[in-house]
Amino acid sequence: MPGQRSAGSNDVDVELVLAVDISYSMDFDELALQREGYAEAITSPQFLGALRNGMHGKVAVTYVEWAGVADQKILVPWRLIDGPASAEAVAAEIARTPLRRAYRTSISGVLVFAAALFESNGFRGIRRVIDVSGDGANNQGPRVNLVRDEVIAKGITINGLPIMMKRPNYATMDLDNLDVYFEDCVIGGAGAFVVPVRERERFKEAIRTKLVLEIAGRTPAAHVVPAAAEAPRVRCTIGEELWQQRWGGGL
Repeated sequence: MPGQRSAGSNDVDVELVLAVDISYSMDFDELALQREGYAEAITSPQFLGALRNGMHGKVAVTYVEWAGVADQKILVPWRLIDGPASAEAVAAEIARTPLRRAYRTSISGVLVFAAALFESNGFRGIRRVIDVSGDGANNQGPRVNLVRDEVIAKGITINGLPIMMKRPNYATMDLDNLDVYFEDCVIGGAGAFVVPVRERERFKEAIRTKLVLEIAGRTPAAHVVPAAAEAPRVRCTIGEELWQQRWGGGL
């Protein structure tokens, strides 16, 4: 199967963990759109063009779905993408697994999980990147900004895809400034950036743009405040606070 070759000591331009939110705040059509977006992005001419222009012309990718602090599932183990055939194979793997949703939102949990995936994957990347999508703030597990700091200290970059397509709702603990939360509390490392998704019609485009930038080692034209550069503009514990207000009890 293309893309399923033995990793060995493969040199790649990027080792990339795609960490995708499947919490209950996402409805099934959004989950389907998200899956389709990643599958289509990996096979797009823009992605393949960025791939060809890399120093090695290949990247290593794994696809993880996540929700609560102990809920991370690898849908696609580490795969080498070195051209259209291997990209199509990985896209098919992403697309064929049944959709599911799960409880709670632990960005910190998936950051810990994702960082560990680099340790024995057999690849040697010029860069290591965790690409986190999510439609809410951390509400379970360790403090997300503290985990962020631990992860980037290992030389890993964290980028964000905050999903902001719904109007903020107290019942679902949405934030109207989720992009700011991601900038100040989640992302970090060399060249870290966010690509917010505010319109359903642009969801797939945003995913493709983000992956192309990550493969090319570029950042968006718009300025992004570097994580931890200044005091956060939003409390990094806001998700936990909202959960306590809404449900009470322990975290």
